[in-house]
Amino acid sequence: MTTTIKVSDELRDRLKEQAARDGLTLGAHLARLADAEDRRWRLSTLKAAIAGSTSANVESHAYESAEWERTELTDAES
Repeated sequence: MTTTIKVSDELRDRLKEQAARDGLTLGAHLARLADAEDRRWRLSTLKAAIAGSTSANVESHAYESAEWERTELTDAES
């Protein structure tokens, strides 16, 4: 299924030019842009969550991560 979206001629031409540079259709290029925006949003949300973490949570995460790394190293040596 396809649809039509209204954008200025300038924007359409710019997007088509970008798509052509990478050998993509305009639809594939728009999908890539949407994927990049989804990723940017997820990382921004993660950054905000990390910034809002309490020091106790940060210490707990560091301890647990170190424990997992020690476990993996021990398993690798066996």
